[in-house]
Amino acid sequence: MPADLQNPLNSGFGMRSTPSEVIADADLSGKLAVVTGGYSGLGFETTKGLAEAGADVIVPARRPDHAREVLAGLGDTKGTVTVDEMDLGDLASAAGFGERMAAAGRPVDILINNAAIMACPETRVGDGWEAQFATNHLGHFVMTNSMWPVLVDGGARVVVLSSTGHKLSDIRYDDLQFSAGYDKWQAYGQAKTANALFAVQLDALGKAAGVRTFAVHPGGIMTELQRHLPHEEMIAMGWMDAEGNLNELFKTPEQGASTSTWAAVSSQLDGLGGVYCDNCDIAPIEDPDSPYARFVGVKPYAVDADNAARLWNLSVELTGVNAFG
Repeated sequence: MPADLQNPLNSGFGMRSTPSEVIADADLSGKLAVVTGGYSGLGFETTKGLAEAGADVIVPARRPDHAREVLAGLGDTKGTVTVDEMDLGDLASAAGFGERMAAAGRPVDILINNAAIMACPETRVGDGWEAQFATNHLGHFVMTNSMWPVLVDGGARVVVLSSTGHKLSDIRYDDLQFSAGYDKWQAYGQAKTANALFAVQLDALGKAAGVRTFAVHPGGIMTELQRHLPHEEMIAMGWMDAEGNLNELFKTPEQGASTSTWAAVSSQLDGLGGVYCDNCDIAPIEDPDSPYARFVGVKPYAVDADNAARLWNLSVELTGVNAFG
């Protein structure tokens, strides 16, 4: 059971570590990485860290021209950075990118499912699906399954970005699409739980082929992810004060990219998978009696193997895509 594996390793890194620190001993020359959302916020810093270590990085983007303009700011890196087109909110687009990767045939060593939307106004995509669940989970589900052959060929590490937002909601099997009334934070919570459970089940299905998967909470970071949140709401939640000064527990985007990078390359995780990580380590199961329970640890339901299998089967029903069918 994945919950039994939620034992911190005492990795030697922490919340203020940076990608360059956690990747210092890794030479990624000749490796191929894919980073969704790799041109904004912590995704940009993740792309930067991997490329500077020698990896060739492909960044699928909804706005490819904008992504190319932003990534030109990286300057010279040991590895190359290229941009392809993909809209995670459009499952045909997500499948198309994955199929192009599979057809190209180059083994993928690292896949980081980083892109996300958060707490947006009620939006429907696809077959009337709630947009946060559809974009953050189903889009990545379809893309990853569609490129499965090259992940196997690369013996890939797959990193799926979750969040402590998962503590806001388990999967709402009785009303997955919020047809009875929309709550933006419950919808975000469900999507982030889905991301964690996706990592659990993909690891269970893929480990025999040498593909290991990890869920990651990057930490509190101020990026474009907060585009839908008014300052008044962020002040009320304690994220910042009235003058706009951030809570001291927030990370810089560079620090926020470190756990994704660590999970993608660290030998400390060899032989492991299906676990939820934060602050460059495996997170413990949440202690519900702790005053820090909202921010520390992972909810048992987000690493439950039965819950993960149930969500996987539901995702197959919704999308018609399954590399293991």
